[in-house]
Amino acid sequence: MWTFVNDKFLPREEATLPITDLALQRGYAAFDYLRTVNGIPLFIEEYIERLKNSATALRLVIPTENEWWVSRISTLIEKNKIPHSSGIRITITGGNAPDFYTPVAPNIVIDEHPLTMPGEALFNNGLHLFTYDYQRDLPAVKSINYLMAVWLQEAMKAAGADDILYQKNNIISELPRANIFLISDANEILTPDKNILEGITRKKIVENAASLGKVIKKPITTDALWQAKEIFICSTTKRILPVTTIDNRTIGDGQPGPITKALHEQFIIMENEIAAGKFQNI
Repeated sequence: MWTFVNDKFLPREEATLPITDLALQRGYAAFDYLRTVNGIPLFIEEYIERLKNSATALRLVIPTENEWWVSRISTLIEKNKIPHSSGIRITITGGNAPDFYTPVAPNIVIDEHPLTMPGEALFNNGLHLFTYDYQRDLPAVKSINYLMAVWLQEAMKAAGADDILYQKNNIISELPRANIFLISDANEILTPDKNILEGITRKKIVENAASLGKVIKKPITTDALWQAKEIFICSTTKRILPVTTIDNRTIGDGQPGPITKALHEQFIIMENEIAAGKFQNI
């Protein structure tokens, strides 16, 4: 497998970063993650824009021309020739800081690996979540700081849960690696509007959902979870997955709901059309 590091393509086993890099010393770095289908990167321009926004927020200076990124990502895809589906992670570090504290010229790493998407069984069974009182620092930034999410893995498994839903003062926000949607009794499609990373998959769902119900972005309380007919999460690596229990309480009838299923089918059709060159891939 090939990796891109600071304008060089290298075998992954030869890719290194200096130990003075702020990503290692202080956990200071931005990243983004996109997916390919049959060698076609999905929504590449939008992922690049979000990456640039994260870098700007962290005061990291990177190339601003989308063509610079598209060229290198495309070359990496061609060199690796991963069949079916792959994940591409772009990391922008804080750089090799002499004082171990001040961001300098960043190191840029682009890595690709084979990716298996969730299967039908996981979709049909739905996910079990548990809530935790926490708000990420700089939530609009996709940073490498997953301290709380990793630390909570033991508690999550002990609770028999599949993932964690963050809430603060009884207002839900997001999962460590996914956004969340609720379907109300009135078939309103609800999603939190603040203190979240605005996912690209979330954006596509909002764009596609109008035919199925009114989409509303607003603060959502934990109490609203128990009133929802359906709940689902979404992300680059998950597409759309139903949630059937939260904190051991059943959501709706405990089965994936019709709106969740319809949105999931829409998303897969869109993916296939992009891979076939029938859909504008932005």
